[in-house]
Formats: sequence, C-alpha cells, structure tokens
Amino acid sequence: MRLTGNNLSAVRGGRTLFSGLGFSVDGGAALVLTGPNGVGKTTVLRIVAGLMPPAAGRIALEGGAAETPVGEQCHYIGHLAAIKTSLSIEENARFWSGFLGGAPGRLDAALDTFGLEALRDIPAGYLSAGQKRRLGLARLVLAERPLWLLDEPATSLDSAAQGILTGVVNEHLAAGGMVVAATHTALGFANARELRLGAGPGPA
Repeated sequence: MRLTGNNLSAVRGGRTLFSGLGFSVDGGAALVLTGPNGVGKTTVLRIVAGLMPPAAGRIALEGGAAETPVGEQCHYIGHLAAIKTSLSIEENARFWSGFLGGAPGRLDAALDTFGLEALRDIPAGYLSAGQKRRLGLARLVLAERPLWLLDEPATSLDSAAQGILTGVVNEHLAAGGMVVAATHTALGFANARELRLGAGPGPA
C-alpha cells in the first residue's frame, strides 16, 4: 500500500499554512511531521483523514479498498482522548470496538497492552491525563486499520507508556501498516522519515 499527498495547500483564517506540499508513505513506513506550532501539522492529518478538504491537491491511498474513503481505512488519534468520562474504561473500549468493527477478542488485548486491564471497571472520569491518553490509544489495538494518523500521541504519557506506544506502532509497521504522526518529541518509530513544515504563527 502507499499513501500519497499531491500538491496540497491549506488555508486557515485567510492565511496559507502550506502550499504545493507533497509526500508519500509506503507500507511498513512512518512519516513524522515536525515544525513549530501553527505550521499545519494537525491540518495535514485532518486532510488525510477526510475531516477537512484541502484548498488544493489530493490524497490517495493506493492498494486499499478502492471504494472506501481514506478516512474509513485509518485510525485518527487527535489531541482529545475521545472518551466518555461517565463510562468505565471497559465500556469506552466496547463502544469503540463496536463502532470500529473490532473483533471481540481484541478488547482484553487492547486494555492489557496499554496497562488498563486492572482498571477496566473504573469510570474514565477518575483517570489521570496519562491514563485517559492510553485509553484513547487503545483504539489502535481494538480494530485493524492500515493507516494510523497520530497527533502528538505521546502527550501526557510517562516514559514507560511512551515505550508501549512505540512498541505498538513498530509492530504495526512490521506488519506492513503505515503511520503519519505529528510530534514535537522523538518517538522512536522504525523506518521513519521526517517531513518538517515551515515556520509561521497561527493555528495548526
């Protein structure tokens, strides 16, 4: 599989964040977006996910399900944990498993992978910021998707949890998956290439 972005441009608030942007990511590889705040790293991820249209250019996923939008073939992990605080860890995971079409047997594995098995009955509202982040990241294990879009995935994670995240991502890459991640910190992903976006103020 291959993800490509061709001649992409994005405008926010009347200001051009980037133009003529191109990239490609092959199966088994990661593309790491870097650069100062406000240069469009999150915007690139949202365009790939189909959450916003580019001002120009196109996104294509070669070798995927031809009739299925790219956004439905990816996991998108944004800044927010995307959890219901009134539901338990297990209830949140079950919701996402059902929504994403995950296999029932993956739920226990996802919670165990991110160190949440012993807390599965705890309401998510009682979790620390790092635990909420781990619960959000558990979606990566709950259902298979060839493309993972990660926006500052290590936010609020301690060093041990960052190691877990890196291990999960590297397993995905070893199986032929693709990752596009925006980050300000080194993530340690295997077979990763950096794409640094230019400097500039304003919203990302």
